[in-house]
Amino acid sequence: MLEKLKEAYHFIFEDELLNEIDRSGQLKEFKAGEMIIDFGDYLKSMPLLLDGAIKVLREDSDGDELLLYFLERGDTCAMTLSCCLGTTKSEIRAVAEKDTTLIMIPIEKMEEWTAQYKTWRNFVFESYHTRLTEMLDTIDTIAFLNMDERIMKYLQDKAKINQDEVVSSTHQQIAYDLHTSRVVVSRILKKLEIEGKIKLNRNQIEVLDL
Repeated sequence: MLEKLKEAYHFIFEDELLNEIDRSGQLKEFKAGEMIIDFGDYLKSMPLLLDGAIKVLREDSDGDELLLYFLERGDTCAMTLSCCLGTTKSEIRAVAEKDTTLIMIPIEKMEEWTAQYKTWRNFVFESYHTRLTEMLDTIDTIAFLNMDERIMKYLQDKAKINQDEVVSSTHQQIAYDLHTSRVVVSRILKKLEIEGKIKLNRNQIEVLDL
């Protein structure tokens, strides 16, 4: 575990802290599509992403979901940090975008390291800032982009996160993530294919315009 930890976080944390994370953390692995955190969960540890990718979703009062942002190797989730430190229920759902490896850090260690290590403190603050910026970007996307542009941006983001121009998503899954209908998604995907921006295959979409 220490080797993977150093690969992902050696440029952020000093060796002493990396060794502490290795001793205190719990390694967990999730297959693509598996749920990592659900709405209403009480969280007693925070994740550090060693490998893979996670999508983070929010739910409205009607039970509909909206994609907030993706997490990659070297990231953590600011919403998880808030829930851990405030001992409140999770307000997000985290799902493995692809096969993912995490190390879970107990809440008591989070507080201890915040006081002990400047690098950890900076990492936590930077994580809050990064996730806030991404959520503001999501708000801007909803407010200022039409659905054609939102779907194209979604496909481009997924392709970059997975490092693969072929996105394995059904029309229904895209509709869930973007809080719209499957019919609208299918119509727009066909339009984007005609425009030469994507190529449609069965349950797969090749992103030509990256």
